[in-house]
Amino acid sequence: MRPIIFTALFYSWSTLASFLVLPLLIGPPGPILAFTRFWVRTSLWLLRVTVGVTHEVRGIENLPAEPALVAVKHQSAWDTLAINLIVSGAAIVLKRELTWIPVFGWCLLRLNHIPIDRTGGLSALRGMIVGAQERLAEGRSIVIFPEGTRGAPGTKNPYHVGIAALNSALDVPVVPVALNSGLFWPRRSLALRPGKIILEILPALPRNLPRRDFVQSLETAIETATNQLIEEAGGLPVDKVVEQPNI
Repeated sequence: MRPIIFTALFYSWSTLASFLVLPLLIGPPGPILAFTRFWVRTSLWLLRVTVGVTHEVRGIENLPAEPALVAVKHQSAWDTLAINLIVSGAAIVLKRELTWIPVFGWCLLRLNHIPIDRTGGLSALRGMIVGAQERLAEGRSIVIFPEGTRGAPGTKNPYHVGIAALNSALDVPVVPVALNSGLFWPRRSLALRPGKIILEILPALPRNLPRRDFVQSLETAIETATNQLIEEAGGLPVDKVVEQPNI
């Protein structure tokens, strides 16, 4: 029953929050960002008191003081919530369809995140790079989920070309992030279970790597650390990881 209670409370709170944030949409982004962080904190509190899911952030010292490109493993809706607290004020690369959601999507647009059309090909890629450059000029870090979609623990989706394109175009540190959130808040499922989500911020990759070496280094860093976090939490052993086809 606890996951059902959380889901009901989470969507009720999110509906209420959408009405509370409406007056802020006519003003500057600062208050909207502050309210978004409040909504996230309250949502994670609900997750803790109803289901018993807590979290730990490791390696916070690996986040540079200057703006960076933060590449995050994606397993759960938890990732998209918590990253707003961990990388404060970041511009998040997200699918364009999210901006079509009433109120929620308007907030995403007012906060100047970076929506992309995943069917847009080179045009979408250029737009993402321009958006990232503009946000960096504002002193904001960029967050991207390089797989582009959530994957269950024990799977690895292909890393999209966007992360390599951003690395080539942006002269900033690239920081990999591993996590095991899918063990406790699975995608497309109400089977939430108590436990501690661990998110680990890894050291920035070496600068000026060739494109192929960069992608390989990023994948190795994220997937190796993710597998270790899954095993630490009693999940799948590393040798059971399944690589998803690139389709």
